[in-house]
Amino acid sequence: MLTPSASVRPISGYREKSPACFLVEVEGRRFLLDLGEEPATGRWPDLSGAGHIDAVLISHGHADHVGGLRALGTIGNPPVYASAMVRAIGGAPLASARELPLRGRITIGGVEIETGRSGHAPGAIWIRVGGPAGVLYSGDFSREGALYAFDAPLPARHLIVDASYGTYDEPLEPAVDRLVRAAGSGPLLLPTQPNGRGLEMAVQLHERDIPIALCDNHIAIARRGLESNQGELHEGAADRLAATLAAAVDHTIIEAGHGAILAADGSAASGQAKALFAYFIEKGLSVIFTSSPAEKSIAGQAIAGSKAQFVRWNVHPRLRDLRWFIECVQPGKTIPAFLTVGGIDKLRDTLPILRCDL
Repeated sequence: MLTPSASVRPISGYREKSPACFLVEVEGRRFLLDLGEEPATGRWPDLSGAGHIDAVLISHGHADHVGGLRALGTIGNPPVYASAMVRAIGGAPLASARELPLRGRITIGGVEIETGRSGHAPGAIWIRVGGPAGVLYSGDFSREGALYAFDAPLPARHLIVDASYGTYDEPLEPAVDRLVRAAGSGPLLLPTQPNGRGLEMAVQLHERDIPIALCDNHIAIARRGLESNQGELHEGAADRLAATLAAAVDHTIIEAGHGAILAADGSAASGQAKALFAYFIEKGLSVIFTSSPAEKSIAGQAIAGSKAQFVRWNVHPRLRDLRWFIECVQPGKTIPAFLTVGGIDKLRDTLPILRCDL
């Protein structure tokens, strides 16, 4: 996928559901876009052939995009760049990362880097490297969120785009309705990520008059976002989040009546969610996972055994969003990221504007 000014090589995250890591070369400078790990296995991208890296640019703070930063020493410890919120809540090595604007531009090694909000998580961004003739990387993105703002992407010759959902095109509203019904009829446990869909879900459930309880991780990230909001949130979303936080009750109140408990982590493999999951399963209470679990995980086995349910809460683009994004960028070539080969073939049949031959 070469042009006189830019090249892209997927190291991980293409033709399979694997951690994000893409090597981009523009004007002689070499950048890694994200460096994730596989949460279920701890697998890192194979960096043995990466060569010299001038900088690592981070789209957001989820493990499948930043977990591999522990491998920086294997590629010479290049500088890492991330947005202020991602640095604030990401821990080491993100705490020492250099600043990448939430929406704006900087120059790294003589190459222009432009960013905009991606709507996916606190501090999440898309990144354009090298201007219109360069590469636009969406990271993960969503246009349906209640909290996190989204900026229309810029044109680029090459596009690496979040295609996690493939041809899926259902709106978020039916999922909200299902959670409201479940939480309205008794206690509901929602294992979820506090630095992603968790606070979005809390706001929408609270505004539907559903009592909510939040684990300490959710409360901490909500407070951090309210204290340091520098444009991550939609207009008016800070007030909505503050009202939701103020209304939160102790989880024992939910267990004795009805409502939703939102607890980390999203797979119920650790944290408060792990303890509550065991209790809810033992008592035959409702548990709903909202992100696709690994088949052999605790969550996947519970769903397979009908002890828990799965209801997708959209945090990635639907087909209509993907089409719109590509039309905005007008790329010559596209890498549909985080999707299997079969999913890419189906997506290409459904979306003729997807030109993804490498």
